[in-house]
Amino acid sequence: MNNKLKIFSGRSNPALSKKIAKSLGCELGKISISTFSDGELWIKFEENIRGTDVFLIQSTNGPSENILELALMVDAAVRASADRVTVVIPYFGYGRQDRKDQPRVPISSRVMIDIFTAMGADRIITMDLHSTQIQGFAKIPFDHLYSRMVLLDAVKNEGLDPDHTVVLAPDIGSAKMSQAYAKRLGMHFALIDKRRYAPNQAEVSHLIGDLKDMDVLIIDDMIDTAGTTINAAEAALKQGAKSVTSVATHGVLSGPAIERLNKSKIRKIIVTDTIDIPMEKSMDNMEIVTVGNVFGEAVIRIHNGESVSALFEF
Repeated sequence: MNNKLKIFSGRSNPALSKKIAKSLGCELGKISISTFSDGELWIKFEENIRGTDVFLIQSTNGPSENILELALMVDAAVRASADRVTVVIPYFGYGRQDRKDQPRVPISSRVMIDIFTAMGADRIITMDLHSTQIQGFAKIPFDHLYSRMVLLDAVKNEGLDPDHTVVLAPDIGSAKMSQAYAKRLGMHFALIDKRRYAPNQAEVSHLIGDLKDMDVLIIDDMIDTAGTTINAAEAALKQGAKSVTSVATHGVLSGPAIERLNKSKIRKIIVTDTIDIPMEKSMDNMEIVTVGNVFGEAVIRIHNGESVSALFEF
């Protein structure tokens, strides 16, 4: 494409947006976003974007204001005659509500897609969806990136012996991701059968695999209240595991998560910066690895009309 590339950031994760821009050797575009005293948002692009290839970066974790902020950014860009508008959502909020699993509930993931599509977005980029079927809700191109490019390196740096390390999937939903890590790292694989009896509340029913005297890696797409992670860690230690390391893409870390993790015997927690983690939620045993270069590479490939899937052919 010959038109100019411009990147703008919402307020949910400006630090990651700067890293993405830096990886591309450019500056973030100028945009004004403010909140009126009654809570309404005001947005204005402070530079000409007519005919440009615009990328808007915003994770849609809570508060829900982040979603509305991104929707208004898309509308403003479309009305300012941007040639193409791509929404870059490092963490896709409402990704867990992807089906009608009980009466009278919304399919919230579909609503999110519809909002950005209706506003005029031409493309969506996100990372490690809780459920990959969400891509099927979109009628516009949808690029699904993987954090394993950076997380595999972080795990390798831990110096764990593959012959004595088990990748433990904390539930059936994360089994496929965990198996991919086990295969890439040449490690053993184990699985927990988890029973969920309420939102954010679950318990271990069965553990399949031998963890005795093994180092354990718990792989998941997110750590929210940390209940799943803690249950898996405790189950592993009861089975005689030597150590437990938790690896997740999205550090949601809501509610009692930090307190639970601080009290746990988890040796190390590795997450990415798809969600901005404030100082009060950082821990001594937490490592935050950046996915800025992954998104940066995806952005430039899309801008140049090149394959994004080629990024993950390794």
